Amino acid sequence: MDLFDDLPEPKQTPVPVSAQLKSTREEEEEVKEEEKSLKRKREDAECHADKKEEEEEKEEIKKVCREGLPVLRGYVAARRGEREEMQDDHVMLPDMSSCMSALPCQVSRVSYFAVFDGHGGARASRFAAEHLHHNLAKKFPSGETENLDKLVKKCLLDTFRQTDEDFLRKASSQKPVWKDGSTATCVLVVDDMVYVANLGDSRAVLCRMEAAAGGGGGGGGGGGVGGQRKVVTLALSKEHNPTIYEERMRIQRAGGTVRDGRVLGVLEVSRSIGDGQYKRCGVISTPDLRRCQLTANDRFIILACDGLFKVFSADEAVKFVLNVLQEGSVEKRSGVTEEEVRFEAACQQLASEAVRRGCADNVTVILVSIGF
Repeated sequence: MDLFDDLPEPKQTPVPVSAQLKSTREEEEEVKEEEKSLKRKREDAECHADKKEEEEEKEEIKKVCREGLPVLRGYVAARRGEREEMQDDHVMLPDMSSCMSALPCQVSRVSYFAVFDGHGGARASRFAAEHLHHNLAKKFPSGETENLDKLVKKCLLDTFRQTDEDFLRKASSQKPVWKDGSTATCVLVVDDMVYVANLGDSRAVLCRMEAAAGGGGGGGGGGGVGGQRKVVTLALSKEHNPTIYEERMRIQRAGGTVRDGRVLGVLEVSRSIGDGQYKRCGVISTPDLRRCQLTANDRFIILACDGLFKVFSADEAVKFVLNVLQEGSVEKRSGVTEEEVRFEAACQQLASEAVRRGCADNVTVILVSIGF
């Protein structure tokens, strides 16, 4: 055979029609799956973009709201007085958001200021200062909320109960058992709404400047005080001692007695954190709650233990601070405004004056300036 003769045509195995159709269907399905995948990716991207836009919009709204909120600054002064030990404690958190996982959608800022006046030792006041605001942060409402006011009040009640239970558990596990107790007065500011929760005899008062009758008024809470402005002192807390009728009745119903104005003749307050040996006698850790909306007429809040109020009435304390704020020249300090210098001086001088007037107790004062 000639090497160059034509080779015979190769035999082709015919592909069944059904196989051809199957192959075509598979291709079509692959195309459809790819289209579906692309569509899902587009939808996910659009959804992500919408969520991001919604979050940015919420942040923008919060930013705008935040710009209209009062500016709060805290100043503190503490004096041991004639006591051997400083049993007071305090906390100042002008912005509490760092302690919280999330805020309610309609809230831009939460601030927290608190004074704790210990007795029988410093352990209860120190424990409350370290733990109460963390319990509050865990229990604080978040996300979409309705009736925020009700939720905040419930949160405060639960927080005080939890803090008291935690301390009593720790105190009872010690040998010997801790018998410390502490008052607690906490100012929680949610945007421009002030919530005050207190146990015992530490107090919180608000200085509000109102236009006098027939006067022109004018000016915001951060401005000067003219002759046409009237000073109004608002009590933001309620004292709890065994001489108050409702408190005494509760103690007596629980089987306790009140002698010389004290529970069992010993304890001066009828509500507290700790004091495990008196809990069976009607001493409770349920705080009184009060609420107040801040206005442009509000100047400052004084938050202090009873050491201050043993020698100052609430009105006297407010007027003392106002007098210091209106004093002539002040020492200028780098990076600090003149108003901040004045408030710092007012806080320190108020605590020192309480000691000078003969208060032998510990004195702790927090002064919160309010500016719009």
